Amino acid sequence: MLNRRLLLMGAAFGALAVRSGLAGKAIAGERFAVTHTEEEWRKLLTPDQYVILRQAGTEHPFTSALLHEERKGNFACAGCDQDLFSSTTKFDSGTGWPSFWAPLENAVGTTGDTTFSMARTAVHCSRCGGHLGHVFDDGPKPTGLRYCMNGLAMTFHPASV
Repeated sequence: MLNRRLLLMGAAFGALAVRSGLAGKAIAGERFAVTHTEEEWRKLLTPDQYVILRQAGTEHPFTSALLHEERKGNFACAGCDQDLFSSTTKFDSGTGWPSFWAPLENAVGTTGDTTFSMARTAVHCSRCGGHLGHVFDDGPKPTGLRYCMNGLAMTFHPASV
């Protein structure tokens, strides 16, 4: 419980830092299948999506419409529409962000993140490099992982009935 409170406090600071322009850029030097200039990304994404996906920002907790999405389907990258997570791996972590215990195969990549003097693992889309959130080792079985994602970094594709 204390870890989650610290996470929420850190996220609040992170959201403030994003608004102040302190957040880091998206992954530099890596090549992705989907690429755009910064100007093109700004046209393709909303301002908030741009800050999250391209500048590694964080949305405020408990504000995402996807937090309470319970239909069957897939959660996809808002930057390139690649499916990232199945609804079958989604769970309520109590942190205020959509959380999953596993991504779809080859859908995400990870990098070390030491912003704000915290050692974390950032998660990005493997197709466009967009920042999605972070992964932690306090999730449920079977993986024990918690992929804590920004809802604005994703869209939802309902399953066909």
